[in-house]
Amino acid sequence: MAGAEDDVSRRAVIETERLVLRELAPGDLDQLAAILGDPETMRFYPAPYGRDQVVLWIERNQRRYREDGFGLWGLDLKETGELVGDCGLTIQEVEGAPFMEVGYHVKKARWRQGLATEAALACRDHAFDVLGIDRLIALIRPENSPSRGVAERIGMTAWKPTVHRDIPHLVYAITRDEWVSARS
Repeated sequence: MAGAEDDVSRRAVIETERLVLRELAPGDLDQLAAILGDPETMRFYPAPYGRDQVVLWIERNQRRYREDGFGLWGLDLKETGELVGDCGLTIQEVEGAPFMEVGYHVKKARWRQGLATEAALACRDHAFDVLGIDRLIALIRPENSPSRGVAERIGMTAWKPTVHRDIPHLVYAITRDEWVSARS
């Protein structure tokens, strides 16, 4: 059972039709480790995450909430309360410059249900509406077709290739002007 501190840190940030995006908490360890530790889900990462890495993942995002006001948030299905992944905003460096990135991971059993797109759309709008950024990016490995599809469905296009953490990536992006044009 989650403690009072755990409940406080599970603060809802964004709601969509089917999801509540909320702050990750230590009580999410088991469910999140099952997602980030799955070899197929993490096939575009250097390796799946072990429990210790997931603890650090949660702690890093809690630090982001405090310091930046955003991070990767847990994705809870409204209908069941099940944690089905994470999605949110982080600062990533691309060729020496900081950019806000939208990132997402969804539990394999919930793939192809539009959950990543639904969450990423909400995060995109939060980034432009609430945080007032000028450009939102997604760093995606060229061979990661599913993630590229999510980026394209939220209005991003391939901006440029880059090397991120010694691995080739495509930088997908959408600017504020493109976002405004698409909404009108």
